[in-house]
Amino acid sequence: MAVEYKDYYKVLDVPKDASQDDIQKAYRKLARKYHPDLNKGKDAEKKFKEVGEAYEVLKDPEKRKKYDQLGTHWQSGQDFNPPPEWDTNFDFGQRRPRGAGPSSPFGASQEGVFSDFFESLFGGGGGFESRFQGPGGQQGSYVRRRRGTDHTAEISISLEEAYRGAVKNITLTSETEGRKNLEVKIPPGVLPGQKIRLPGQGGSGFGGGERGDLFLEIHINPHRRFRIEGRDLYTDAPLTPWESALGAEIQLQTLDGPVNLKIPAGTQSGQKLKLKGKGMPNPKKGPGDLFVVAQIKTPKRLNKKEKELFEQLSEISSFNPRGNTP
Repeated sequence: MAVEYKDYYKVLDVPKDASQDDIQKAYRKLARKYHPDLNKGKDAEKKFKEVGEAYEVLKDPEKRKKYDQLGTHWQSGQDFNPPPEWDTNFDFGQRRPRGAGPSSPFGASQEGVFSDFFESLFGGGGGFESRFQGPGGQQGSYVRRRRGTDHTAEISISLEEAYRGAVKNITLTSETEGRKNLEVKIPPGVLPGQKIRLPGQGGSGFGGGERGDLFLEIHINPHRRFRIEGRDLYTDAPLTPWESALGAEIQLQTLDGPVNLKIPAGTQSGQKLKLKGKGMPNPKKGPGDLFVVAQIKTPKRLNKKEKELFEQLSEISSFNPRGNTP
């Protein structure tokens, strides 16, 4: 039976030579745009399923390769009949039971039937239940176990939580399983972009297969005092002109509490002073360092005495910060 051809590249609005990364980015953008929780329109729900179906094929290199090979057997806008035995000896990996849509990383499962085009190519249950003929022609069947898909989500934490470790409560929402609360342990010293694995919290398996995993990607919220670069931390230390010129000892706040920091005489604005081992913890190696960046501040208003002293200094000082530059 002829079915309408689906141009999955057009659905995701990507070129045919798009990288896997570009395909994933396009899918995430469109899935977020048409997600049922954000857009209640019927057209949006239809689009959401179309986007999920396209991604189900193009995200898998083997499925994508086989799909691309069909180019000589169709013309855009016409019905499509799969070439005879086009999928012989080809295993498409994780197929889903007929009627189950692709999973979504945005907290919902796209329940609903795939298009006839998808079913004609990849089958609804071919990879889920296989039939065989036993001795004497007796029919039997076995269910092929398939592990569920892994899901990825993002979790935002404070720098203090990343530094010391924390326990966070998160809520997962699925149309098939409802709301589920999980307790997540954040290890000390976790860095931006690192992922925490929650075994068995991903997609459901098929045929008795185990569930996939959920990977939480760490995002650390901006901090008002510290900046993080790798395992090193950076903070600014405002200094008066006389502290930088004469040297001083100031109190500085770190994530472990206040410390006294010696400012060498002649410290320049932008100069970095290192506090070894005061950066992000590292469970495998030594911790990072804390770099204190000197920022020399000049008073905007002077009282009479201060003005007199600065005038005296300007008269007797031979310092010229511009050197001989014309």
